[in-house]
Amino acid sequence: MSFLKKISPFYNLALFYLIVSFVLRLVLIFHPITQASFVFIDSLKIFTLGLVSDFFVFVVASFFLWLYLIFISNSKYFKPYGYIIFGVLVALLLYVAFGNTILHEYGGALPKIGMIFIGIKTLLFGLLLFLPKYRNQIRFWLFSFVIFLYAVLILQNGISEYFFWNEFGVKYNFIAVNYLIYTNEVIGNIMESYPVIPIFTALFVVAAGITFLIVKKSKNYIQNIPSFEEKLKISGIYLALLGLSLFAIPFLATKENSQNIFSNELQSNGMYKFYLAFVNSELDYFKFYKTMPEKQAYALLKNQIPTISGENTLRNIQSTAAENHKNVVLITIESYSADFMKMYGNEQNITPFLDSLATKSLLFTNLYAVGNRTVRGLEAVTLCFPPTAGESVVKRKDNKNKFSTGSVFAKKGYNVKFLYGGDAFFDNMEDFFSGNGYGIVDKKAFTPEEVTFANVWGVCDEDMANKAITVMNTEAKTGNPFFNHWMTVSNHRPFTYPNNTIDIPGDAKSRDGGVKYTDYALRKFFAMASKQNWYANTVFVILADHCASSAGKTELPVDKYHIPAMIYSPGFIEPKTYTNVMSQIDIMPTLFGLLHFNYQSKFYGQDVLQPDYKPRALIATYQDLGLIKDNVLTIISPKQKVKQFQLTLKSNQKVAKDFQIYYDQVPLTKERTDLVNETISYYQTASDVLKKKKYQKIK
Repeated sequence: MSFLKKISPFYNLALFYLIVSFVLRLVLIFHPITQASFVFIDSLKIFTLGLVSDFFVFVVASFFLWLYLIFISNSKYFKPYGYIIFGVLVALLLYVAFGNTILHEYGGALPKIGMIFIGIKTLLFGLLLFLPKYRNQIRFWLFSFVIFLYAVLILQNGISEYFFWNEFGVKYNFIAVNYLIYTNEVIGNIMESYPVIPIFTALFVVAAGITFLIVKKSKNYIQNIPSFEEKLKISGIYLALLGLSLFAIPFLATKENSQNIFSNELQSNGMYKFYLAFVNSELDYFKFYKTMPEKQAYALLKNQIPTISGENTLRNIQSTAAENHKNVVLITIESYSADFMKMYGNEQNITPFLDSLATKSLLFTNLYAVGNRTVRGLEAVTLCFPPTAGESVVKRKDNKNKFSTGSVFAKKGYNVKFLYGGDAFFDNMEDFFSGNGYGIVDKKAFTPEEVTFANVWGVCDEDMANKAITVMNTEAKTGNPFFNHWMTVSNHRPFTYPNNTIDIPGDAKSRDGGVKYTDYALRKFFAMASKQNWYANTVFVILADHCASSAGKTELPVDKYHIPAMIYSPGFIEPKTYTNVMSQIDIMPTLFGLLHFNYQSKFYGQDVLQPDYKPRALIATYQDLGLIKDNVLTIISPKQKVKQFQLTLKSNQKVAKDFQIYYDQVPLTKERTDLVNETISYYQTASDVLKKKKYQKIK
């Protein structure tokens, strides 16, 4: 038998994986979300360097296949070795079951996983040992199962990458890592959003067919088990390829350097991207990003926030009028892009209530979300703080007792609460808000009678609206003003909600339906609120947490960060539009200015209605940190990279100039060093104050 046949399980599975990767790239190139055309060199890199990277990733992923195949033999079942090995396995199983092992010290599910693994290994070894007549058949089915498992995982990864691209327009990233932690919500979301049973039925059928073909071409490995010398040769080749792969994979990743972000994503390997996101969940700004001397960074920040002094952001905010302790209801709407609204050009009439409310409010027409995740939006309106590299403060260990909007309200005697229709455990919201002095009202606070409809993300927005009214009525009776922050949930995949509420059925599972239903629920909330005694003494702040999609041609496509925002309070806030560029972190300091609050502030966010405000916006992913100013987008990234784009409004937008959101982003030919330094000053000082715990609550 030729040596090539001895490694047939490896190369047949590798060929299958490369075919799946090739087809996936083709599908993603023609996916509607891939809003780009590709020059020849980009296409060449996608299908050459990308497939080479895939091969090396497969080599690493086949490590367990190598281990399994290399230990297949008959000699280990000969007397007395077979009985000795079986006895050791039984003893190990008993030790894990009843002893105090290192698995028990780590706790959780590890002891059970260890018992299951060793138990299966012991059972299979026993069958092969005590049933020698059936050894070949048992080995054949075990071999087939291992091949089937690899085929399933390869297909399942391809499907997962497709759906992740469908949602975010990128390969696996930080979000995919988070999804592993919140499996209940994520698996539930998948179950409710997609036809899971047909998809997985097809997956298993296809995997079974592929397994049949691979086993047919590879079964000679178990029919003629390689000798010890041949296994040494196989191991030598595999380990050499493994070592090469560990160097080649990160090297090939550095070649993902096109100006076209879609090209880089398509060239990349999803599994390696997942690994990178996993190990880089927290990015040390001072290690990965461009920096400047600390004093210079704070001096530049002072140019933007003139009243600060020293190496912190502490300053006194003084009003010329008496404080007004009105109730405040902050509503952050899930995944709500500006272009959902009529005033930004939408012609589908999916936000009729908010379209109407906007005309009666202080409307901010040029406001940008800081990020593309809910936790970033919550961080922005709660801490009024730039989106630092890595994970949001909401999800970090050091997330408690921060200077926050809640702490400002609490010092003024307000009752402070966070309202959420889902389980606030998700995304660490409960830990963050409770650790910063907020009371929590979430799905756990609902009685069965209060829930008329729910999906995996929580109760529908109508039910949360009813609960919010109940909570606010109770708080109004205390005699103290209240600050309630309500985070909506219904405008989120799977976009299910009660039928017979709007003209788009709830079981249609459409994004437009999710948007329109949330708008409908808010209409009901305001209709109920307007009948309460506290309504006339309340200010309502309404804005999105982030846009519905963040995919675009560049790292930070500005139109994918443009969100609607308004402050509504009849008889108190004059309806008008504010058109200067501003950030999500500015909305609450601006509200405090309207309420004439006197307070000590550490906020990076500013009152945009003050004459010393200099228009700018901060936008970011978990690693690309941006500043929009003077119609230039400056992006700083790991490895001290800097990019700048000139922002020019696209022509033929069928809306008024103040509501146009689409820009051409053209790389600058000459660097604006002043804007690069200003961008660094924001993000470096923000990282510094977090690291040195200078953003704690003022006592």
